[in-house]
Amino acid sequence: MTSAGGGGAATRAALLRSARELFADRGFDRTTVRAIAERAGVNQALLFRYFGSKDALFAAALSEGARALAAESAPEDLLAETVRRIVTPPVEHPGPGPGPGGDADALLALLRSPGRSEATTALRDELAAPYRRAFAGLTTDDADGRLRAELLLAWLLGIAFARAVLEVPALVDADADAVVAHLERAADALLGGAPDPG
Repeated sequence: MTSAGGGGAATRAALLRSARELFADRGFDRTTVRAIAERAGVNQALLFRYFGSKDALFAAALSEGARALAAESAPEDLLAETVRRIVTPPVEHPGPGPGPGGDADALLALLRSPGRSEATTALRDELAAPYRRAFAGLTTDDADGRLRAELLLAWLLGIAFARAVLEVPALVDADADAVVAHLERAADALLGGAPDPG
């Protein structure tokens, strides 16, 4: 077993992709470094060379895709882009980067690794930060903007879990545009200001 073609960057990307997929499928504790290396097509010694430890790979695999999406998307487009990646079926993705399923995989890996309490909590905060800032910035009410942003993040976690883990048929079969349209309407109501006490 040798390094993936294309040099160090390709090897690192292959390890990240494999780790993200396996952590999402099995969680941290049931994923071995051997399995990650085998899926990536490299010797497991390279995993330690590039990341140092399984914990460090876990953090890198989950954070890079989510940070990249948040950086690439305008705040008003972030919800739609994230939802599209969650509900779009994964495809083979030969190049570097997370691939279409990467963001959903990151969410699922966090959900399936509850025993990693300290590391998972820190990583969840790191992953959530750019989304929290973007969503809170869209609210019209500063008093509870953070709460509204966290509710939106909770929706995204729930959608990822219901689609990929519970395999809820309506979500599995749903058209991405329809899901985005429904959630954007809900998000507009959630972020649009304080409810009328009427």
